Amino acid sequence: MNKAKGKLIAIGGAEDKGTDLETGKINRNNLNFGELGILRRVVEESGGPSARIEVITTASMIPYEVGEAYLDAFGRLGCTNVGLMHIRTREDAMAEHYVERVRNCDAVMFSGGNQLRLSATDGGTEFLSILKKRYKEENFVIAGTSAGAMAMSNTMIYEGNATRAHLKGEVKITTGLGFIGNIIIDSHFEKRGRFNRLAQAVASNPGCIGMGLGEDTGMLITEGNRMEAIGSGLVIIIDGHDIRHSNIADIPDGNPISLENLKVHFCEKGNGYLLNERIYLPEASEGSVIRKQVDVE
Repeated sequence: MNKAKGKLIAIGGAEDKGTDLETGKINRNNLNFGELGILRRVVEESGGPSARIEVITTASMIPYEVGEAYLDAFGRLGCTNVGLMHIRTREDAMAEHYVERVRNCDAVMFSGGNQLRLSATDGGTEFLSILKKRYKEENFVIAGTSAGAMAMSNTMIYEGNATRAHLKGEVKITTGLGFIGNIIIDSHFEKRGRFNRLAQAVASNPGCIGMGLGEDTGMLITEGNRMEAIGSGLVIIIDGHDIRHSNIADIPDGNPISLENLKVHFCEKGNGYLLNERIYLPEASEGSVIRKQVDVE
């Protein structure tokens, strides 16, 4: 399988320091997207302040306010070539002017909100096909925060109350945008207590790695495999490959799940992980990857 030439940057949310895009609440006096360097890293990976970055606000219920906040944030990082795509319907996603813009930009940034809006609006469109092709074949950056991060994978959580996520059937899964296929991403992970939610998703799909993103935290994924934690918080990796006992296939909905030998890794800034090899990296540098591979062999 050919390695993806592009980069994914999945962000756990709340990099805006006080805005809750999922509920539609925005604190205009407390927006600070760039404080901890995550958006700065997006800019760097995209080619610098002159890069053409398109912000896609489809997931948000307050797209114009969120879009203006991103323009301000990227502007404070020296960016002068940022556009907004307020794609609200599938008809919008099929519009030629939006299709042309994703053909010609250096990076896209998906805002937070409701990840089901992203999959339902963009799924099966030429707009999405172009993004996938460019990610696979070019040095192209796809970034997303909160819902925009969760929708990146092929397997996507779209619903699941954290207080009931230990019960079978409480975590709802569907097909995401499909930029990467062997991972399930969850956001606002620690603040909203979503460990059980991601654990159930992984138990149902043990071929996937679960990635729980804390707030003000993200993962840079290169070659569709190598991950590097960025930001101030914690990324939790859940690996179900070596699960021994699991009752999830046999119990009725509403019953507690039980699992044995679920592996969990904690990643802070600079730590990493190899998705295909399922290897934790204390340092997510090229040298560390090579040393780990040699050790395994």
